[in-house]
Amino acid sequence: MTASLAAREIAAALNAKFPGAAEEVGANGALVKNESLFAVMEYLKTGEGLKFDYFNYVTAVDYYSYFEMVYQLTSLESNRSVMIKARCYDRENPTLPSVTALWQGADFQEREIFDLFGIKFEGHPNLKRIFLWDGFPGHPLRKDFNG
Repeated sequence: MTASLAAREIAAALNAKFPGAAEEVGANGALVKNESLFAVMEYLKTGEGLKFDYFNYVTAVDYYSYFEMVYQLTSLESNRSVMIKARCYDRENPTLPSVTALWQGADFQEREIFDLFGIKFEGHPNLKRIFLWDGFPGHPLRKDFNG
């Protein structure tokens, strides 16, 4: 069974490397600022003693006032997992950095989120709809979608 990395360990590692990058620290992970997301994720993948080399998933949640991205990573070497969250407060143009350069497994998942929530991923190599056709009006998993 994979153990979750303790929140204190996450906060200590992130605050030491990126002061102020973590907005909140919860029981199993941390909420990081959008502008720090890619650097934090790269550090979690390559940092000494971290090596979160397996990308479990990314998903999105629409809370009306913001979108929250939830990333789960696993270190196969140490059999630990961590959850990282980031938020987009701009409903008109929600944008986050893509992590496909770090984990190729994020490719289709980011495209799915773009298609169904309209969240853009800067730096994604092929950001286009994956389920719905071009010209489909809106993003059906948004709470304000009026299909």
